[in-house]
Amino acid sequence: MKRVFLLAALGAGTAFAVDFSGAWDADVELDAGSGTASFEFHQTGNKLSGTYSGMLGQAKVTGTVDGKRVTWSFHATPEGGDPMTVTYSGQLAADGSIEGDCEYGGLGKGTFKATKKNDTRHAGLVRGRARVLTAAGS
Repeated sequence: MKRVFLLAALGAGTAFAVDFSGAWDADVELDAGSGTASFEFHQTGNKLSGTYSGMLGQAKVTGTVDGKRVTWSFHATPEGGDPMTVTYSGQLAADGSIEGDCEYGGLGKGTFKATKKNDTRHAGLVRGRARVLTAAGS
């Protein structure tokens, strides 16, 4: 007699990974005011790389992904200002956006909401595949 065990995708312990790759537009609210930023992310495993475009020009982005959480940063020098590190930390929201906190060096702290450009699917949720295990039974 053989027993077949199916680990359902909806069961406890299902692995979820989020692919944040793609182009994102962020609405940013800082202590000093509001603005927008654009990001192009490339994700390999839990590593994030890409570019930033916005009021500080353009910069290379690096970061990490941990489940539905993502953090990234870049270095910029505002025109006439001192060099700064900009950091973002957020989580995938139910609507497919990324929401969280950011800090723009001396410009202040704030919050952001980023939406994926040209993608009605939003960030890609990848579910662990269900496995069928067969065991010899008596």
